[in-house]
Amino acid sequence: MPDIKDVRLKDQGRLRVEWAYFNMPVIKLIREEFEKTKPLNGVKVGCCLHVTTETANLVLTLKAGGAQVSLCASNPLSTQDDVAAYLVSEGIDVYAIKGESNDVYYQHIESVLSKNPDITVDDGADLTAAAIRKQMSIMGGTEETTTGVIRLRAMEKDKKLTFPVIAVNDAQTKHLFDNRYGTGQSTIDGILRATNVLLAGKKFVVAGYGMCGKGVAMRARGMGAHVIVVEVDPIKALEALLDGYEVMDMDSASRVGDIFVTVTGNKSVIRLEHIMNMKDGAILANSGHFDVEIEISKLKKISKPRLIRPFVEEYNINGKRVFVLAEGRLVNLAAAEGHPAQVMDMSFANQALSVKYIYENHDKLEKKVYKVPEQIDRLVAEFKLKSMGVKIEKLTDEQIKYLQSWEEGT
Repeated sequence: MPDIKDVRLKDQGRLRVEWAYFNMPVIKLIREEFEKTKPLNGVKVGCCLHVTTETANLVLTLKAGGAQVSLCASNPLSTQDDVAAYLVSEGIDVYAIKGESNDVYYQHIESVLSKNPDITVDDGADLTAAAIRKQMSIMGGTEETTTGVIRLRAMEKDKKLTFPVIAVNDAQTKHLFDNRYGTGQSTIDGILRATNVLLAGKKFVVAGYGMCGKGVAMRARGMGAHVIVVEVDPIKALEALLDGYEVMDMDSASRVGDIFVTVTGNKSVIRLEHIMNMKDGAILANSGHFDVEIEISKLKKISKPRLIRPFVEEYNINGKRVFVLAEGRLVNLAAAEGHPAQVMDMSFANQALSVKYIYENHDKLEKKVYKVPEQIDRLVAEFKLKSMGVKIEKLTDEQIKYLQSWEEGT
């Protein structure tokens, strides 16, 4: 049986899913094709994703293709309960409740695995790791986020990966847009919904200058903040500097920052020693997948949190207050609605087409992490441009010949 908050929320969820679908034209094209061809007929797909309106449209697209889909949340705070209710009313087995405990979170993962999925669709690799520990027979899987891909590559390196996985996160039509523009906008949205603070004039510290960090820094600067970037990679640090941001180590940044956002995919990025340096009123948020980037557990040992606003906990350290948003979990999904549908359209188009690719080619694939096939990546970009009414140039026969030859020079 599904495990959700309240099935009576289904009508509210349906309307919100419809709104997202209106803004996901590429998924719409794929769903229409899937409905005709049924490429996943009878395939059992187990998903561990943020249960949002955009995810609902991916799940319903897989179902339209003939798949039997089950879904659990990939984060205890990211579930939209009305969306979960709507999906259950549409015949999807959903195991997700916003605010569920860690124990329930892992029970829900087990519930999805109890359906014996043929293919997994994961966000963070918790479902994949659990399937591997249980030695389940899986055709293959897909992975949505940077953190998950890092874990999968570690599994592959240790020869623990027991089935092929496509790193959807690494598709150009995913990380160049979802990570940068989606994370950038939704992180700022989450911070503002939780705090209602003015960003203009604030010293805004971004830890990590990958695609997600670039997006957050870009949007914070657009709101008038003075952006400081903290990086461990000298090339990314140099890029941030030449992009016009101030670059510091975390020890220095912790003494001057007003707002801190971690987007690294690593643990203990903001440590207790850094928090002790911070000024009164500092705000801490995380947009990395797991709640390990800020040392919340150590902070709780020296101060008891007080919930001062929804998703805002105040910690008092010898008369100095620091505010942690969304318990250090994904602020853009816990305190807001996550990425806009228009950008998730491309990410989930990659997911749907990659699931189809896995099903059709799993017997030819090795037990390793694969990139999204280039033809899928380019097709998604072409569909997106077409949906936006954009026409691009085409190479002439002469230009194609020139690019494929070496004889012609100066």
